[in-house]
Amino acid sequence: MQRISNALSPPNPSWFTPKRLLVIFCVVNLLNYVDRGAIASNGVNGSRGTCSKTGPCTSGTGIQGDFNLNNFEDGVISSAFMVGLLVASPIFASLAKSINPFRLIGVGLSVWTFATAGCGFSFDFWSITICRMLVGVGEASFISLAAPFIDDNAPVAQKTAWLAIFYMCIPAGVALGYVYGGLVGGYFNWRFAFFGEAILMLPFAVLGFVMKPLQLKGFSPAESKIVLTEIEAAASKLKDDSTGKGGIPSVKDFIDQSSEGPSKLKCVCVNLDQLSRFLKDIKVLLLERVYVVNVLGYIAYNFVIGAYSYWGPKAGYNIYHMSNADLIFGGLTIVCGVFGTVMGGYVLDKMTSTIPNAFKLLSVATFLGAMFCFSAFCFKSLYVFLALFAIGELLVFATQGPVNYICLHCVKPSMRPLSMAMSTVSIHIFGDVPSSPLVGVLQDYVNNWRETALILTSVLFLAAGIWFIGIFLESVDRFNEDSEHDRVTTVDRAASTTPLLEERAETCREP
Repeated sequence: MQRISNALSPPNPSWFTPKRLLVIFCVVNLLNYVDRGAIASNGVNGSRGTCSKTGPCTSGTGIQGDFNLNNFEDGVISSAFMVGLLVASPIFASLAKSINPFRLIGVGLSVWTFATAGCGFSFDFWSITICRMLVGVGEASFISLAAPFIDDNAPVAQKTAWLAIFYMCIPAGVALGYVYGGLVGGYFNWRFAFFGEAILMLPFAVLGFVMKPLQLKGFSPAESKIVLTEIEAAASKLKDDSTGKGGIPSVKDFIDQSSEGPSKLKCVCVNLDQLSRFLKDIKVLLLERVYVVNVLGYIAYNFVIGAYSYWGPKAGYNIYHMSNADLIFGGLTIVCGVFGTVMGGYVLDKMTSTIPNAFKLLSVATFLGAMFCFSAFCFKSLYVFLALFAIGELLVFATQGPVNYICLHCVKPSMRPLSMAMSTVSIHIFGDVPSSPLVGVLQDYVNNWRETALILTSVLFLAAGIWFIGIFLESVDRFNEDSEHDRVTTVDRAASTTPLLEERAETCREP
């Protein structure tokens, strides 16, 4: 039994330390968002060729110029990854219950690597669009599973800080992507930007397969599930056969029958069982009020942040006549995003990381941030605007660590991947995806960028109000509900079945 238990629970590799895991995941997350920044950069995205009535035609540059894309097609390419991300995130989260999550990350990063390289080899609109969708599929595994791994391995007193460091890579990666795409596209060709990303990600994709898989809290090792299933199936068959034969079968009969392949009917039943389990898990999430309130606040928050990132430079140019609005807004968001995200994580750890404290920090930081951002757009002076808006963004970005802490700790460990996946799906479908076109419609109606910016910013007060409700909800930190003891008990039960059966068989052979 000891031999089987050791086989079912492989030790972590000797080089593994929690800090190294955090560094690896941060680098991977950084590369994910470098890709998003690169495809939006002028060096990679480029522009269409133009022809004037009096002068010569100028050739286009980048993806838009090479494929002669209109603005709509160009917009589709920039957001096509979202299709793969939204579809695949729940799938990877569900597969984590039957396949080792660390291996799933390896699969996802492999898809990401090949899809990114495929973008470099693309030859028209549809080929690069399909590749961008596959990039989203690859990213989905990492988005759903990386945060639970970090939550498992972070020191108890620094869990939110570690999550904040991980999510800090989002604004830093996008900013680095702008620079990377501009340099590579300017000095070489836009295709080389994608080739470079694929080369940088390849070692991490390989690492997901070659190293011993790390176990995620709340999930039994995949090998134990296989052993348990085989033993139970074999025992069931033996019971039926022994009833018909009137005797106890031999060990040879047990081995022969337990090695039979599964039937097609069994495969269908397993698939239906997985679907049923997925629907039950979704129901559990929807009935968890803490989770629902947290995600609703996150949707309202992301609605504003998504529109800021898309319309901010244009609004700044029209309101304050900024000649370099892209640089100003981009630089401001990068600095405030990095420092604000890390600050929020450390503050919650100092407060003691609990779900009610996380809601308090979310509501207060968002409310104060909304006040500063709202006030900023009320002033006509550019310098006053920049000062107030910078403080507002620092406070607003402080929410990244606490909001994901709640997503991870308001559900049982085995539910964390699905919790993160559905949170990601929700904030995109109902948040930043519709916000940009809706703000465009609003601007067309009011025809005043200052009023549009003020109306948009007021949605942050709604997010603060929703998170304020969460303070008064009855909340339970479920991090330890699926304990290691429960998992070992299941494995030991499976392992102990074999000696018992062998003992019975040996008894039958005695005279």
